[in-house]
Amino acid sequence: MASTSTPSPAGSASTATPTPTPSSSSSSTNPSSSTTSPPSSSSSKQQQQPNLYLENDPARTGFDPKTQWWMNYFRILTGQVTNEGVFHYREHRYRANEARDVKRCEDYRDWLFAYSPTIRFLNDKIAELNHGRPMDPASVVCRRCPARLTPDLQVQRQGGGFEPAHGILVCANEVRNRGHLEDTLAHEMVHAYDQLRFEVDFRGEKNLKQAACTEIRASMLSGECRWTREVFTRGNYTLTQQFQNCVRRRAVQSMMARPWVKDDVQAVKVVNEVWDSCFSDTRPFDEIYR
Repeated sequence: MASTSTPSPAGSASTATPTPTPSSSSSSTNPSSSTTSPPSSSSSKQQQQPNLYLENDPARTGFDPKTQWWMNYFRILTGQVTNEGVFHYREHRYRANEARDVKRCEDYRDWLFAYSPTIRFLNDKIAELNHGRPMDPASVVCRRCPARLTPDLQVQRQGGGFEPAHGILVCANEVRNRGHLEDTLAHEMVHAYDQLRFEVDFRGEKNLKQAACTEIRASMLSGECRWTREVFTRGNYTLTQQFQNCVRRRAVQSMMARPWVKDDVQAVKVVNEVWDSCFSDTRPFDEIYR
């Protein structure tokens, strides 16, 4: 397919970063203030308390890993397990089924590299930029990815990731089916294409705009924001701008996962700054067709 002539992510994301200047004022340290007093009993007790969001307490959560899985599942269905307990139950089942999930993910991966039109097309375009060397299925690693639980009991999960020096990671425990893996692979392969074509700062360590641009393009071209996926999988339905809202939302979520983004306000700001040029860039496709 012929590529469009819209500006590249690297071109639309160039910014000048000011060099920080050292402070001219110096501070003196009072020796008496630097002496440390022995910790109080209350602070030592706080340090000894377990992290409630990492360690499971069956008495508190209602989930007991020593009980049969179907009994725990029944307790979840009947509302006898807290949200934290549901989180620990899912992670416990993911650990128990890790070998099965990884094997299924690898089978899906090999099939997609052989037969998926989207994956094969992206791989051909990557080969054109990589001196004729396509991406090998072995560079797509299937692994179990532990989830994170925030203090307000919100579960943060990850479907996959891309690292220019290592390749693509697919979270095998999060793969629902082969179509879901196709979207995930296409997303990460768009990142790989952008890295080879535009040499973007994918991590966003020096240029967050370039990272935001490739996230917009990956969410737009992978198929993860198509109408059926948004409505039937995520339950998001609007009469207008549904596709654009999905791309913007998922790009912001991906940006917030980077340690250089302070909060959602900064993530939204960076995405909005490059939206027009990056949303119109469909390379290496002629158009958005998924």
